[in-house]
Amino acid sequence: MVACPERLAKKLQAYACKHKLGPNDKFFPINRQRGWQIIKEASKRAGLNKRIYLHILRHSDAIERLRQTGNPKALQHHLGHASPLMVMRYLFTLTQDDSLRIQQQVEFEEK
Repeated sequence: MVACPERLAKKLQAYACKHKLGPNDKFFPINRQRGWQIIKEASKRAGLNKRIYLHILRHSDAIERLRQTGNPKALQHHLGHASPLMVMRYLFTLTQDDSLRIQQQVEFEEK
């Protein structure tokens, strides 16, 4: 399961319907090796000298989602983490203002 904006979800549903995709069909018939090739090509075109790992995209998405929503509990559920501590470590990657705003919100909800 992947969270996405409602507008994108509707476009994906229309695409699936148009191409007669079932619930277990892949939107993009690629394997892990092809995924790595796509990431490697994109990082090369972006001028990145370091090797980019697919899992870093998960972390990047988590950090941005936390910054935008300020909802660590929802992020914890989305990522499938058992402990909220795993999600709270992302606070260290945010700006001080964003981190404090989210931390205060969490402390308020717990009271």
